[in-house]
Amino acid sequence: MICIKVKTLTRQVVALCGELGLRAVPEYRTPDGTRIDIAILDGERKLLAIELEASFKWFPQRVLYDVVKAHRAGFPELWVVTPFRGNPGWVRGYAEELGLTLRIMGEEEAISRLKTCSPCGT
Repeated sequence: MICIKVKTLTRQVVALCGELGLRAVPEYRTPDGTRIDIAILDGERKLLAIELEASFKWFPQRVLYDVVKAHRAGFPELWVVTPFRGNPGWVRGYAEELGLTLRIMGEEEAISRLKTCSPCGT
Protein backbone atom coordinates (compact mmCIF):
# COMPACT_ATOMS: atom_id res chain seq x y z
CA MET A 1 0.00 0.00 0.00
CA ILE A 2 1.31 3.43 -0.97
CA CYS A 3 0.72 6.21 1.52
CA ILE A 4 1.98 9.56 2.70
CA LYS A 5 2.93 10.31 6.28
CA VAL A 6 0.53 13.18 6.90
CA LYS A 7 1.56 14.04 10.49
CA THR A 8 5.28 13.75 9.76
CA LEU A 9 5.01 15.83 6.60
CA THR A 10 2.94 18.48 8.40
CA ARG A 11 5.57 18.75 11.16
CA GLN A 12 8.35 19.04 8.57
CA VAL A 13 6.52 21.79 6.66
CA VAL A 14 5.83 23.76 9.86
CA ALA A 15 9.49 23.50 10.92
CA LEU A 16 10.87 24.45 7.49
CA CYS A 17 8.56 27.42 7.17
CA GLY A 18 9.60 28.62 10.61
CA GLU A 19 13.25 28.51 9.50
CA LEU A 20 12.33 30.55 6.43
CA GLY A 21 10.49 33.20 8.45
CA LEU A 22 7.12 32.03 7.19
CA ARG A 23 4.15 30.63 9.08
CA ALA A 24 2.63 27.26 8.26
CA VAL A 25 -0.90 26.78 9.61
CA PRO A 26 -2.18 23.19 9.70
CA GLU A 27 -5.95 22.78 9.19
CA TYR A 28 -6.30 26.40 8.05
CA ARG A 29 -9.94 27.48 8.21
CA THR A 30 -11.10 29.46 5.21
CA PRO A 31 -13.66 32.27 5.39
CA ASP A 32 -16.32 30.01 3.85
CA GLY A 33 -15.81 27.28 6.47
CA THR A 34 -13.68 24.76 4.58
CA ARG A 35 -10.20 23.66 5.62
CA ILE A 36 -6.89 23.61 3.83
CA ASP A 37 -4.48 20.98 5.12
CA ILE A 38 -1.55 23.41 5.41
CA ALA A 39 -1.53 27.13 4.61
CA ILE A 40 1.78 28.96 4.17
CA LEU A 41 1.60 32.63 5.12
CA ASP A 42 4.02 35.53 5.11
CA GLY A 43 2.48 37.68 7.81
CA GLU A 44 -1.10 37.95 6.59
CA ARG A 45 -0.15 37.42 2.92
CA LYS A 46 -1.32 34.06 1.59
CA LEU A 47 1.47 32.34 -0.32
CA LEU A 48 0.64 28.68 -0.70
CA ALA A 49 -2.08 26.13 0.05
CA ILE A 50 -0.96 22.52 0.49
CA GLU A 51 -3.42 19.65 0.30
CA LEU A 52 -2.36 16.12 1.28
CA GLU A 53 -4.20 13.54 -0.81
CA ALA A 54 -3.56 9.99 0.34
CA SER A 55 -6.36 8.35 -1.66
CA PHE A 56 -6.48 7.77 -5.40
CA LYS A 57 -10.25 7.24 -5.37
CA TRP A 58 -12.01 10.14 -7.11
CA PHE A 59 -8.62 11.85 -7.62
CA PRO A 60 -9.74 14.44 -10.24
CA GLN A 61 -12.74 15.36 -8.11
CA ARG A 62 -10.59 15.74 -4.99
CA VAL A 63 -8.13 17.96 -6.84
CA LEU A 64 -11.01 20.04 -8.21
CA TYR A 65 -12.31 20.57 -4.68
CA ASP A 66 -8.78 21.51 -3.54
CA VAL A 67 -8.49 24.03 -6.40
CA VAL A 68 -11.84 25.62 -5.54
CA LYS A 69 -10.98 25.86 -1.82
CA ALA A 70 -7.55 27.41 -2.46
CA HIS A 71 -8.90 29.87 -5.01
CA ARG A 72 -11.86 30.97 -2.87
CA ALA A 73 -9.52 31.45 0.12
CA GLY A 74 -7.26 33.73 -1.94
CA PHE A 75 -4.16 31.58 -2.40
CA PRO A 76 -2.18 32.08 -5.62
CA GLU A 77 -0.65 28.59 -5.56
CA LEU A 78 -1.75 25.09 -4.59
CA TRP A 79 0.42 22.04 -4.08
CA VAL A 80 -1.34 18.68 -3.98
CA VAL A 81 1.01 16.26 -2.25
CA THR A 82 0.20 12.66 -3.10
CA PRO A 83 2.01 9.36 -3.62
CA PHE A 84 0.14 8.90 -6.90
CA ARG A 85 0.96 10.17 -10.36
CA GLY A 86 -2.65 10.75 -11.24
CA ASN A 87 -3.73 13.18 -13.90
CA PRO A 88 -6.59 15.44 -12.84
CA GLY A 89 -7.50 15.96 -16.50
CA TRP A 90 -9.28 19.22 -17.25
CA VAL A 91 -8.92 20.36 -13.63
CA ARG A 92 -5.39 21.60 -14.35
CA GLY A 93 -6.73 23.85 -17.11
CA TYR A 94 -9.51 25.08 -14.84
CA ALA A 95 -6.94 26.07 -12.18
CA GLU A 96 -5.07 28.05 -14.86
CA GLU A 97 -8.31 29.81 -15.89
CA LEU A 98 -8.75 30.87 -12.27
CA GLY A 99 -5.17 32.16 -12.14
CA LEU A 100 -4.14 29.50 -9.63
CA THR A 101 -0.81 27.71 -10.01
CA LEU A 102 -1.43 23.98 -9.43
CA ARG A 103 1.42 21.58 -8.78
CA ILE A 104 1.00 17.87 -8.05
CA MET A 105 4.01 16.25 -6.38
CA GLY A 106 5.28 13.69 -3.93
CA GLU A 107 6.47 14.30 -0.38
CA GLU A 108 10.16 14.53 -1.25
CA GLU A 109 9.59 17.12 -3.96
CA ALA A 110 7.44 19.22 -1.63
CA ILE A 111 10.11 19.25 1.07
CA SER A 112 12.82 19.99 -1.49
CA ARG A 113 10.85 22.91 -2.94
CA LEU A 114 10.20 24.31 0.53
CA LYS A 115 13.89 24.10 1.39
CA THR A 116 14.68 26.29 -1.61
CA CYS A 117 11.90 28.70 -0.55
CA SER A 118 9.90 28.25 -3.78
CA PRO A 119 6.61 29.49 -2.31
CA CYS A 120 8.12 32.77 -1.12
CA GLY A 121 9.21 33.76 -4.60
CA THR A 122 12.95 33.35 -4.20
